[in-house]
Amino acid sequence: VFFHNALPFVGFGFLDNAIMIAAGTQIELSIGVVLGISTMAGKYCQIQKCLFLFSSSSSLAGYVEALASRLGLSIPDLTPKQADMWQTRLSAHLGKAIGVTIGCILGMFPLLFFGDEEEKLEEKN
Repeated sequence: VFFHNALPFVGFGFLDNAIMIAAGTQIELSIGVVLGISTMAGKYCQIQKCLFLFSSSSSLAGYVEALASRLGLSIPDLTPKQADMWQTRLSAHLGKAIGVTIGCILGMFPLLFFGDEEEKLEEKN
């Protein structure tokens, strides 16, 4: 139950974080620079940007689950009584939480490529 819930959330966390970092940085560097917005306005735009990007990446969750089932991740064969046990629910929730945490950590890889651009931007200001 734990792995059945964790593996798709690793994929979802990876995609979510990678998309938010890559697209969010580009949006900030293009729209923020063009409009010359202040830091406070930029933080407000970041909140709006995160909401938009999260909603778009959450639509990928179905594709991640379909890929996990194609790779052989089978649904645990549980009776209704077993599925309703608190241990089963706890395992499912822990699997989702740990899976999305691992996925988000792995999805931070775009940060490896953005170091030089931020330094150049700070030098201009």
